[in-house]
Amino acid sequence: MKLNQLTIAQAHDGLKAKKFSATELAKDCFAQIKKTDQELEAFITLTEEQAMARAEAIDKVGDFSKPLTGIPLAVKDIFCTNGVRTTVGSRILENYVPPFSASVIERLEQQGSVMLGKVNMDEFACGSSTETSFYAKTKNPWDTQRVPGGSSGGSAAAVSSNQSLYALGTDTGGSIRQPASLCGLVGLKPTYGRVSRYGVVAMASSLDQVGPMTKTVEDAALVLEAIAGVDPKDATTVNLPVREYAKEIKQDIKGLKIGVPKEYFIDGMDKEVEASVREAINKFKDLGAEIVDVSLPHSMSGLAVYYILMPSELSSNLAKFDGVRFGHSAKADNLLENYLQTRAEGFGPEIRRRIMLGTYSLSSGYYDAYYLKAQKVRTLVRRDFDQAFEQVDCIMTPTSPTVAFKFGEKVDDPLTMYLSDIFTVSVNIAGLPGISVPCGMVKPSNGETLMPVGLQLIGKAFDESTMMRLAYNYEQATDWHKLKPAIA
Repeated sequence: MKLNQLTIAQAHDGLKAKKFSATELAKDCFAQIKKTDQELEAFITLTEEQAMARAEAIDKVGDFSKPLTGIPLAVKDIFCTNGVRTTVGSRILENYVPPFSASVIERLEQQGSVMLGKVNMDEFACGSSTETSFYAKTKNPWDTQRVPGGSSGGSAAAVSSNQSLYALGTDTGGSIRQPASLCGLVGLKPTYGRVSRYGVVAMASSLDQVGPMTKTVEDAALVLEAIAGVDPKDATTVNLPVREYAKEIKQDIKGLKIGVPKEYFIDGMDKEVEASVREAINKFKDLGAEIVDVSLPHSMSGLAVYYILMPSELSSNLAKFDGVRFGHSAKADNLLENYLQTRAEGFGPEIRRRIMLGTYSLSSGYYDAYYLKAQKVRTLVRRDFDQAFEQVDCIMTPTSPTVAFKFGEKVDDPLTMYLSDIFTVSVNIAGLPGISVPCGMVKPSNGETLMPVGLQLIGKAFDESTMMRLAYNYEQATDWHKLKPAIA
């Protein structure tokens, strides 16, 4: 086995035992990137020189007591990285080099991590397929005719193809869990406030959350231990102790109650995807968990709520990109023309669409009818989850209604594309933790290659431990996570 094919836990054990060095581990990752990325187009910016220098410095010290020391990672290009270009997948920040790093990047640096580079994403995290990126259309390693999901598609492709041992992503409406599902990975969205967002370019500030994409649940737990915790630079972080997730997830799950909401098995959902998820539900019964029928009646309103609140917050957050302070500038003859030309040249069509939707929802005469009403329904969505969690310890649903779709299949039909997030957005609206784990392989109706299916587990606020414990036990009892794509 090549070193880049290891999990974080395996690589950590090997580094501690001096079976190989951090330098050798990084070399194998870069060799895989050079071999596969011309086809996959996962990376926007490679930082090979800095990464190799860091790996060599870590080897000289020789202290591998921390689980992420010397472990290579890929970083979604939405995180500010001191001295390294941060584009957010957009032309408007094509040459932006931040003078500081996001808090999570600093925490991982303190752990001794090795950043391989910045990976592709939908522009400003707006998309479910990575097709809105200004730079490239990242391919799915299982079938390069298909999308890797989005908006963290580059993160998913990099880990799935073994270019990196893990990756950081962000999840505003499913942007970690959905690509993890489509690429056969574990994708973890922590509770809102569990991980700092400082230094992450904002999309929708009340919904965004940072999390890892990994090969196993244990790896996700190790990364969460490193990045979680209060941050004085982010007032939304909560001052709760960071738990020993990697230990806690290894307890058995006998007697735990899992809720299955009927609203998440809908018309239009791929029947084979549904069959895989229902088979997973039966596996949890075999493992000793109790399955309980629950109802989340307002969840199906979640998508409508999301596509009012998210564009509203996005239109406000993106006002700063005006061609004056940083990023692309049209350098027009007067200030107003400069604003207009800069934004027309710098933003792609999906961003312009969402800015217009958000500005309309917040405008005088429409605020009460749209934005205010959406906030009220948001409360009802959260209340549904609160009531369900009075009966159960965790909720289980499909992650995505379909497996990965082909390029161009949905990009010209925004409504169909938005439906890709139908099972994930309510988790962000309620601020809850969610995780996607592989639970099957399905042959699409328009293809021959078997594609991964994801199972979503939703936990109580700040109870990532129970959610990951269920995911870990399921993962250990099945082999889906061991399957690898053609490009790996």
